Amino acid sequence: MTTPTTSSIPTSNDTERPDPRYADIDTWPTASVLDALAEAQMTAVAVARAAVPDIGKVVDAALPRLRAGGRLFYVGAGTSGRIGMQDGVELTPTFGLPTERLVLLLAGGEGAVFQAAEGAEDREDAARDDILAHEPGRNDVVIGVAASGATPYTCAALAAARARGSLTVGVSGSREGRLLHEAELGIRLPTGPEVVAGSTRLKAGTAQKAALNMLSTTLMLRLGHVYRGQMVDMKVTNAKLARRAARMVRMLAGGTDAEIEAALAATGGNVKRAVLVRSGLSREEAEAALTLHRGDLRAVLSSLNES
Repeated sequence: MTTPTTSSIPTSNDTERPDPRYADIDTWPTASVLDALAEAQMTAVAVARAAVPDIGKVVDAALPRLRAGGRLFYVGAGTSGRIGMQDGVELTPTFGLPTERLVLLLAGGEGAVFQAAEGAEDREDAARDDILAHEPGRNDVVIGVAASGATPYTCAALAAARARGSLTVGVSGSREGRLLHEAELGIRLPTGPEVVAGSTRLKAGTAQKAALNMLSTTLMLRLGHVYRGQMVDMKVTNAKLARRAARMVRMLAGGTDAEIEAALAATGGNVKRAVLVRSGLSREEAEAALTLHRGDLRAVLSSLNES
């Protein structure tokens, strides 16, 4: 089997449709089954890469709203909803996104994280209630994820948020469908039939995971949470991360162990601010400089070098 190229990416979703290539897969040798699954995963990543133009448009539209203090919503049902939640929940520990600026909505509520909530994905009334309870506004960005591109819960939530002026984004496994109609912007991930028909936890899920990683990481980077490839706003919550924070400060600003420890202690363990303290600023001056430069550490350091 060969690695898929962009030209081999399926042009339709049809995740429920059986693929005749796998009709007898239950009789195949184990190695052949695994190879088929691996090939499907590579196809999924190729699909996500082909969506770069769509993802770029979302980044450009979302940044002004998020810079103005807007929140980031993830909405979905079943596997798609859990993948959205997984992407969103990592943004606070990795990039320091305040928890109050993150809203995670899964059809069926928290209980649906660990087991299927039968019928929850069809509850449009619940979707509207769930999202309107958070009072979405013009600066908010709402991302709905659905492999089918038509999940009622996700579509209804996006429609309600769009009516309130929020930027709505549909991440769809289909090139067409209701989700893309309800959303202002769309990210199309047409992965086609699964090796096991209808099991969208496979390549459809992989494409969603890859696309959301690309989108959220780029947003966090543009919001100033990354400097020289380092997550300088990560939350230090354990000994391992404390050691990582010290290594980052040493790499970015230098100093003895004692100086680095003092800078981190003075800034509540925040690498970005500790770097500025090591560059000669007080905690208060560091905060003022970051506010002036919208949290961009590179811009602050450049201004210090020019002065």
